[in-house]
Amino acid sequence: MKTVSIREAKNRLTELARQVEAGETITVTRHGKPTFDLTPHKGASGVDFAAGRRFLREKGFNSAIAFIADDFDDPLAEDFLLQPLPGQP
Repeated sequence: MKTVSIREAKNRLTELARQVEAGETITVTRHGKPTFDLTPHKGASGVDFAAGRRFLREKGFNSAIAFIADDFDDPLAEDFLLQPLPGQP
């Protein structure tokens, strides 16, 4: 990681921008103490719900939920709830 003073960053901004675009992170200092970092931009991330809906439509599904059992929300049996979790003693 490269370090430059704030004055140097101001005078060489275009050159530093090119280095950041190439993937380098540059720390800018004021009076020898880190003030901020110049880092490459990261695009948006996360779940693309629109792409998921398009995929389902292309595959012939009208909904993301293909099947819900009739007893889905019925209470669980008591003996099921008393069983230890898998891998637990």
